[in-house]
Amino acid sequence: MQKNQRQNKKMKILTTMVFTALAMAAGSSAWAQKLECANVTIVSPYPPGGTTDILARMLAPTMQKELGVPVIVDNKPGASSNIGTEFVGRAKPDGCTLLLGNNTGVVINRNLYKLRLDPVESLTPIAEVAAVPLVLYVNPSKLAATTPGELLDELKKNPEKYSFASGGSGSPQHLAGELVKQSKSVEMLHIPYRGQGPALTDVIAGHVPIAFETTTVLLPHIKSGAVRPLATTSATRTKVLPDTPTMVESGFPGFVIENWYGVFAPAHTPQPIVEQLNKAVNIALLAPNSVEALNKMGSSDVASSAQQFTDFIAKEAPVWTEVVQRSGAKVD
Repeated sequence: MQKNQRQNKKMKILTTMVFTALAMAAGSSAWAQKLECANVTIVSPYPPGGTTDILARMLAPTMQKELGVPVIVDNKPGASSNIGTEFVGRAKPDGCTLLLGNNTGVVINRNLYKLRLDPVESLTPIAEVAAVPLVLYVNPSKLAATTPGELLDELKKNPEKYSFASGGSGSPQHLAGELVKQSKSVEMLHIPYRGQGPALTDVIAGHVPIAFETTTVLLPHIKSGAVRPLATTSATRTKVLPDTPTMVESGFPGFVIENWYGVFAPAHTPQPIVEQLNKAVNIALLAPNSVEALNKMGSSDVASSAQQFTDFIAKEAPVWTEVVQRSGAKVD
């Protein structure tokens, strides 16, 4: 039922966009033309195998069919995604170079690094692709806590005993941990790693007892019993962990954090091209492989027009500026 509801909602949005596109086509010959590219490149600003890379490669085949030109994925990792993000921000605004970006690279890093380009100003939002909540989890051999309340009790009893892991300072996983500390006046030492993979590995090994991670990555380890979930950071319970309460339910008002991902073009990309790309992305999200992958990730339904995604980014940017300031997060 949920799968059908998601597809129906996306189909309604897509139908609206198609009619809008047809209306634009009547007054713009650009719409009917193929993009003037040898190929469209989707830049993933992280190494192969991560969520952004998976999502980019998920979209590429259907986008290629819809756009009529080859669509390739190019990994440009480094500097917490800043290298790939800046590369797209400096590219020609012709729709041929795109970014599969996320909240870290687009709206968080601008508050932590001295960037040469502000991603919010140098990028044009095309379409949101996924929004995946985090999970507060513990190593069950190191902590007996089964709820956030029990974890807080343990942290208050032993204020200098516990630490939490993240894939790096300024990541959503780090900021989530800092918000727990700030909102409940408890202490945990932050242990930053070079990526979420090493952080998770050390929590499973028992070197660090506490962390946040996306549902996408954590689900296999929850099923194996290697980690214990305490709460999710979604607004409502996620269907992939229906028995796990939210942080809001657990006494953390307003504690809603999702790792979101979307497609961006360089700033000043012409509107007909923006709409053409948006349509291609949304059609790609309806492909069976995309529906299956997003369901497994526990992604929220994020089908959107380019304007809706633009409005979303405008609201998200100041929220994350406040989160960074409240957390006191610094780049190591």
